Amino acid sequence: MSVADDLHGAVPTTLWLGGKQVPSSDGATFAVHDPATGAELARAADATAEDARRALDAAVSVQPAWAATPARERGEILHRAWELLIARSEDFALLMTLEMGKPLAEARGEVTYGGEFLRWFGEEAVRISGRYTHSPSGTGRILVAKQAIGPALAITPWNFPLAMGTRKIAPAFAAGCTMVVKPAPETPLTMLLLGQIFAEAGLPDGVLSILPTSRAAQLTEPLFADDRLRKVTFTGSTAVGKVLLAQSASRVLRTSMELGGNAPFVVFDDADLDAAVDGAMAAKMRNIGEACTAANRFHVDNRVRAEFTARLTERMQALKVGSGLVEGVQVGPLINERQRNSVAALVGDAVAKGAQVTTGGGAVSGPGWFYEPTVLTDVPPDARILKEEVFGPVAAITGFDGEEEGIAAANDTEYGLAAYIYTRGLERALRVAEALETGMVGVNRGIISDVAAPFGGVKQSGLGREAGVEGIEEYLETKYIALP
Repeated sequence: MSVADDLHGAVPTTLWLGGKQVPSSDGATFAVHDPATGAELARAADATAEDARRALDAAVSVQPAWAATPARERGEILHRAWELLIARSEDFALLMTLEMGKPLAEARGEVTYGGEFLRWFGEEAVRISGRYTHSPSGTGRILVAKQAIGPALAITPWNFPLAMGTRKIAPAFAAGCTMVVKPAPETPLTMLLLGQIFAEAGLPDGVLSILPTSRAAQLTEPLFADDRLRKVTFTGSTAVGKVLLAQSASRVLRTSMELGGNAPFVVFDDADLDAAVDGAMAAKMRNIGEACTAANRFHVDNRVRAEFTARLTERMQALKVGSGLVEGVQVGPLINERQRNSVAALVGDAVAKGAQVTTGGGAVSGPGWFYEPTVLTDVPPDARILKEEVFGPVAAITGFDGEEEGIAAANDTEYGLAAYIYTRGLERALRVAEALETGMVGVNRGIISDVAAPFGGVKQSGLGREAGVEGIEEYLETKYIALP
């Protein structure tokens, strides 16, 4: 099907630069594919280093005026953008399903979730505050003000093409920062359509530019070296995040990094197993498992492991796999062949080392990049799947004996983004949550993302926080003014 079928108006494929739709400076384009079929959906403009410079020029030129725009006005633009997005929710959901693969029901959920960042930070724009106090020594007064950092670069991933953009754009605009966005080359169309929404909402030209590209390094390296860029926000793999941090170091560039995860899902012997399996399905299979918060390692007390494994296996076997456009499908394709091969390699390694497959375990034949919902048990400690982010529909189960052993297993990773625990005991829940080395913990719940809560990790899962009241601070500088 054409990418424009059933959409209200054409899908933009050119750059959004300084408030205008323009081709790339060298006229190049790249293909965007439907992962359910492998077919080409569209060709997007392929931004160059020259386009990046022009986008930053535009951002810099309007930065003072945008920062000086009353906070109420900035907030109202965000609110109008939210209303326009919700009005076109079906268009956005269809577009995300086409270019990313997630089922339409999940895509609709992402529109709601992604839109909430526009509404939340539209409200937070008027709550930026400082403080005024007397010096304890009595020698003067202290005035603390918050000011917009300045032009920012956002690099967004393919797994949540809308929400990972709005989670960065909304607080930046609320704080008074202009922004250049480089969406993932797998899913640029959703972000380009969002550019149209902001234009309709009355966003001034130059405040937002969107530069899809297949030449990421050529585009970002000149921006990192430009003294006018003041902030970089990135969501993606830890490996790429380390490269960007190294590039930022020479200029001491302000960064926020939401990086990889390898979330443990810990089930204690006193857990409600019905609730635990429900939570496991939500934490594992949201977004086909292609989420940094996805539960990857299932650490289950050996006294309940067999029953938990049987129940989870039954639920995973019942999932319907297919194109996200088909009614009733619960598991769409992985994003591309490379990702499917990566998942297959992790499963193959675990099986070769002794893991048992209770369901799934292989790719689905036919067009597209599908992989069977899979459960592995008796996964040995040296299996790569316990150390690496799987980013697919695979649950790896191991056993433990006692609370301390469960906590140690959960913390045995370089990552520290999210964790999940199931127990009926309040004291145990608090004790374990405090002991886990992660930025977020779900207690007896499998979905933890919330626009009103700070999102981010520790260890090699990143720096900084997005969403919540903390999210806007990433785009604000603190200035101390000494008064007599």
